[in-house]
Amino acid sequence: MEHSAKFEKVKNYYDTGLWSKTKVRNAVVHNWITASEYKEITGEPYTA
Repeated sequence: MEHSAKFEKVKNYYDTGLWSKTKVRNAVVHNWITASEYKEITGEPYTA
């Protein structure tokens, strides 16, 4: 599966604790990542 251009950046920020789930959710809102990528990163389904 191909990821969005900023997927690795967002995932790294989340994994290292720089970003919360709220920040990752905002990345979906701003079209940096998709809702399915949100679930892949956080392990939880995306809710708007």
